Amino acid sequence: MICLDLHKTFKNSDGGLTLHMQTEVLKGSFVTLYGPSGAGKTSTLRMLAGLLEPDKGMLMVDDVPWFDSSRKINLRVQKRQIGYVFQDYALFPNMTVRENLEYGCPEDSEISIDELIEFMELDPLADRKPHTLSGGQQQRVALARALAQQPKILLLDEPLAALDYKFRLKLQDYLFRIHRDFNLTTLMVSHDISEISRLSDQVLVIEQGRIVRQGTPDEIFVNRQISGKFKFIGEVQRIEKHDIIYIVSVLVQNQLIKVVAQPSEMQGIDLGDKVMIASKAFNPIIYKID
Repeated sequence: MICLDLHKTFKNSDGGLTLHMQTEVLKGSFVTLYGPSGAGKTSTLRMLAGLLEPDKGMLMVDDVPWFDSSRKINLRVQKRQIGYVFQDYALFPNMTVRENLEYGCPEDSEISIDELIEFMELDPLADRKPHTLSGGQQQRVALARALAQQPKILLLDEPLAALDYKFRLKLQDYLFRIHRDFNLTTLMVSHDISEISRLSDQVLVIEQGRIVRQGTPDEIFVNRQISGKFKFIGEVQRIEKHDIIYIVSVLVQNQLIKVVAQPSEMQGIDLGDKVMIASKAFNPIIYKID
């Protein structure tokens, strides 16, 4: 169980942000932080990891205080049993894949580097350096290096955002296997609703430094009052008006779907909006998602 109540104030030319994150995360769960850029998602991960010191508050992991401003406790990064995967991979460019993993592995580790390389299907890449690898391969190495540290908690900061659709799907499978097989508690920052729905047990919606909603992916992204045999979430790519109807092109995963919509359905829907397409008897109906 992770219990946190953390405060941090950031100052900038726009007036800054006051971050107050208060929640509990069940052990073994996969939780995604979702919200607009600048809301405080990455800062929350950094405070959990010990890379950013809160102004005040407390952080308890399995009843052990990692941070408590009232008792002047601030556990060092190396003591927090955290695996952190950054968006830019952050691999050592002068080291091979194997050397990157060995660097992150404690001397008393119960995890074999050879077993980790096999688990992540990195055998053909073990003696290569990061600049010779694709983005997807580098991300697998970054995940493996995080696991080499034997973490209790895995922190993922938009780990798949820079990859194309095919590699995102493959690495989502890796993430799910890692979370399950290593018995991790995982917190991930993501803007990809399909990715969040596929991986997450819980979603924390963060706006202006606060958790404004939390629940399962269905509770957050799907209006339960919407009926329909099939439901798909996508992003509006194009809106065309034809007489009294609209033709809306929606990108669902890697496929473009065209939906005929009535003017009443189009109220408030613009390019780039996240929408849900619900099909009733093969007659698709479009709904905007907040």
